This record gives sequence, structure tokens and C-alpha cells, in this order.
Amino acid sequence: MAASLRLWRAKPSRSLRCPVASGFSSGAAAGSGRQPQLEKLTSTRQLDGVRHVILNNPKKRNALSLSMLKCLRNDILHDIESQALRVIIISAEGPVFSAGHDLKELSGEQDTKHHIEVFETCAEVMTLLQKLPVPVIAKVNGLATAAGCQLVASCDIAVASEKSRFATPGVNVGLFCSTPAVAVGRALSRKVALEMLFTGEPISAHDALLHGLLSKVVPEDKLEEETMKIARKICETSRSVVALGKATFYKQMALDLDAAYRMTSQVMVDNLTLKDGQEGIEAFIQKRKPTWSHSMTTACK
Repeated sequence: MAASLRLWRAKPSRSLRCPVASGFSSGAAAGSGRQPQLEKLTSTRQLDGVRHVILNNPKKRNALSLSMLKCLRNDILHDIESQALRVIIISAEGPVFSAGHDLKELSGEQDTKHHIEVFETCAEVMTLLQKLPVPVIAKVNGLATAAGCQLVASCDIAVASEKSRFATPGVNVGLFCSTPAVAVGRALSRKVALEMLFTGEPISAHDALLHGLLSKVVPEDKLEEETMKIARKICETSRSVVALGKATFYKQMALDLDAAYRMTSQVMVDNLTLKDGQEGIEAFIQKRKPTWSHSMTTACK
């Protein structure tokens, strides 16, 4: 039982610090001697269980620079174990959700060590999204390219406006989108993903929905409402049950069919031992609304 109930508690091994100001503290104490925080690449707000993390560098098309990636990681990990946090929504200011990596960071002016840090940090942030104990929703209202498209594909749920477009155009500048291909290739069918990767041509929001990159496409003026509708529905459920279910979903996807059923069958049994597992069933039988504890506490027998 313990093994499956610990699935969602895994944390990334490497510590990153956001070097710029964001809505949550980066952890640097006043007077610590560290460099002052200069600009704000992300902004955050949290209300009623929903944390909004906004990419906030529209002048640079919300490029996923090393600094932006570190700020994004800082914002999503802040107080991540709090029961008050139920959902994270990632969105962006301006007409571009994200244009991907900052190509200036990938030029010959930077050494190989820096290039390695950029791609390793990006991979860590992308994989982190699926390890979090709460669902992560991408709210897209514009263009998402390269690593920006990768970010959308890495989120658990993605809602986009009708005007949004998605592309992996690295091939056109001589840098194939190999890391975005990891997430995009797991979200879309192989042939659609490869067409995007080989040509760099964008696809519409409706095509992205058709092929599995998006969960829902809505009119621009309905984007906030429809995204929040999903978030609020999630907030009505047990945090611990969702955390267990999310971790189990991603783990079983990497297994063969027989192993997946063996593993998930045990998780279902373990889920029944949770206080919220029993509360939900009892509430259903008694025809009342469940009162969730949101904890991993097991029910007393």
C-alpha cells in the first residue's frame, strides 16, 4: 500500500533558484548579499485553491529563457504541499503564449556548459509538471512555438482560444525541436507530430484539438470562463485522491497492459484505504455531499 500512496510525493533532485522577481519569494533573505532582483518574468496569484502562473515577458514573446524557466519552476513549486492549493493554471501576457527558447542564449556567444544548463533545466521543468500532486492547466491565447508548444503538451490539461496556433519551427533555423518532440510526440499522433517537426508549419487550435494536443478550444472571450470551470470542478474533489490518481495515470502509461492493470488494481485497493476514499463512497450511499479531508490519512477500521 505505502508504495502506491507515495507515488505523487517524488520531488526533482536539483534545486533551481529564480534570479528575478515573481509573485512568490525566491527564498533569498534581505541583506543576504545576493544580487538584487531586477525584473519580473512571471506573475502569480492564488485564490480559492487555484494558482495562476503567468508568463510575463511579452516584449520577448515570453521566451523560455533560463531565467524564465527558473521563475516558472519557483512559482509552481511554491508551497506545493499546501492543502489550499488544488490547481495550477499557466497562461501568458501578450499575443504570444511562448515563442520557445531564447535563441540568443543558444548562439555561439554562449558556451556548451550554458547550452546544457538551458536544455536540462527545461527538461526538468517539463517533467516536473507531471510529477506535481495537483493538476496543471495550460490556458493558451495566442501562438505557442517550439518549447512553448512543449510546455502546452506537458501540462495535464490544455484549453486554448480559437485564434491560438501551435508549431515546432526549429528546423527552419537549423535547430531541430528534439526536446519539444518528446512532449509533442506523446500528445499527438506520430505522423502529425513529425509533419510539424519536419516542416515547422503551425497548426490551428482546432487541428491541435483534433490530434490530441488540446483538451478544449473556445472563443477568446470564453477562455477564462471555460478554464476556470474546469479548475473549479477539480477543486470540488479530494486533493489526495486526485494526487494519487494523477501519479498513477502517468506511471501506468509507461507500462505494458498486464503490468498496468496489476499496478492500478493495487492502487484502487490502496485508494479504498484512504479516509477520503471511504468518505466518498459513504457520502454516495447516504446521498449527501462528501466532506473531504484532502489528506493521505488512511481510514480507521
